[in-house]
Amino acid sequence: MKIHAIGGYDEVGKNMTALEIGEDVIIFDSGLFLPAIVGVTEREKIPTERGMRALGALPDDHNLDKINLRNKVRALLISHAHLDHVGAVPYNAYRYNAPVLGTKYTMEVLKILMRDNGQSIKNKIIPLALNSSYFIKGKSGKYRIEFINITHSTIECAVVAVHTKEGVVLYANDYKLDNSPVFGDKPNYRRLKELAKIGIKALIVDCLYAQDDRKTPSEKIAKILLEDVLFGTENRNSLIIVTTFSSHIARLKTISEFGKRLNREVIFLGRSLGKYVEAARRIGKAPFMRNARLYTYRRQVEKILRRINSHKRKYLIVCTGHQGEPGSVLDRIARNQLPLKLSKEDNIIFSSKTIPTPINETSKKELEGNLKKHEVRIFDNIHVSGHGGREDLRDFIKLTKPEHIIPSHGDLQKTTAGAKLAEEMGYKLNKNVHLMQNGKVLEIK
Repeated sequence: MKIHAIGGYDEVGKNMTALEIGEDVIIFDSGLFLPAIVGVTEREKIPTERGMRALGALPDDHNLDKINLRNKVRALLISHAHLDHVGAVPYNAYRYNAPVLGTKYTMEVLKILMRDNGQSIKNKIIPLALNSSYFIKGKSGKYRIEFINITHSTIECAVVAVHTKEGVVLYANDYKLDNSPVFGDKPNYRRLKELAKIGIKALIVDCLYAQDDRKTPSEKIAKILLEDVLFGTENRNSLIIVTTFSSHIARLKTISEFGKRLNREVIFLGRSLGKYVEAARRIGKAPFMRNARLYTYRRQVEKILRRINSHKRKYLIVCTGHQGEPGSVLDRIARNQLPLKLSKEDNIIFSSKTIPTPINETSKKELEGNLKKHEVRIFDNIHVSGHGGREDLRDFIKLTKPEHIIPSHGDLQKTTAGAKLAEEMGYKLNKNVHLMQNGKVLEIK
């Protein structure tokens, strides 16, 4: 068994890992490096493999060509619908004569992303129910694939298990251990315990926040924080704008429910929100949209904002722009580029955390500066993370009892923190806990 680190081991993003067993290769995830495309205007974005590679947005899977593994790929397994895990599929899936598998929501998001960019792939797209199995036939054996329910900041996220003759390989990239989710089920602890008894040969695990001495709070805490802001502050005569991650369906559900309680019409604005909400609608997981209206096209957005501008107290807006992205709806409102004029003490709620990259931090600071010129009220970081902290990682390792641990999803500083925790738990560096970097190969005997 060999594990090839393709992307996501030197940076946050580009997630892609290959599992080699004999004459077969199975790929986990194929994601974008989002900082490479943030701030790039639509006209400059090139929806081709060559263009995206030039931007540094794609994982370097050409290494598989160099060691003659490309034609051995039997499947691409996508853990969830975030762009740093699924976003590269439209650009590099053609390189593999293999199907793309993921949960129903993840595959719907993939289809919508391709439709909106005028893209297509010849690979068969196979949507699977959570906690179901699928068998992949290779030259060296038959592999049972499981997509096991786990909580994260989007719906239908999965821990992927691959059963091989040498043991189970468990891919947990991303996860949090939320026992009180506001939408969907809590993690499938029962199945993870069963796999631990079968024997997990290797665990590839998210260490994005392995340095943080905490257990990540439940999404119900974010719900309480939002409720406290919306119902605990004076806002009866003011506009309310909430900005959050477009893919955070549970959060969108909470915001919609609170809007109804406030007797405000909930308005969703932005193309990114449109993509993820449409995918949820397609699989029957957007019942909250009965209480909301969605506008994505420029003329639609401008028309509804003119109406809102005259009756601010009647509306709650949900829009894109929580990272200060240039050209987002909130950015354009703050710059007076849309027909909605912010007034003193209008409420701007960031139900999000700024992703710590130089581009994001600069953009967010500029956005806040523009908002403050209007003397609005700003409520920042009304949010809980979708990634486990150090104590979640400890519990996940105890739960799954892997023979080997491969920290992932971050640069060396982040993965080293995960490795150090494993050492505290009795694992030994370079023996059964392994620090990887992009392009490196680990052989487990």
